[in-house]
Amino acid sequence: MKKWVCDICGYVYDEAVGDPDNNVAAGTKFEDVPEDWVCPGCGVGKDQFSPVE
Repeated sequence: MKKWVCDICGYVYDEAVGDPDNNVAAGTKFEDVPEDWVCPGCGVGKDQFSPVE
């Protein structure tokens, strides 16, 4: 499982945790998160996230 960080606000999407508050189940890979999902921290789209190395 990988982690992805929002380039704008620093919110971290952890694939192991998902985003249960926004209907993304734990274990959901970032590429499988719906395209209309937005960062819970600042509202930007998935294209503003980078993988955590």
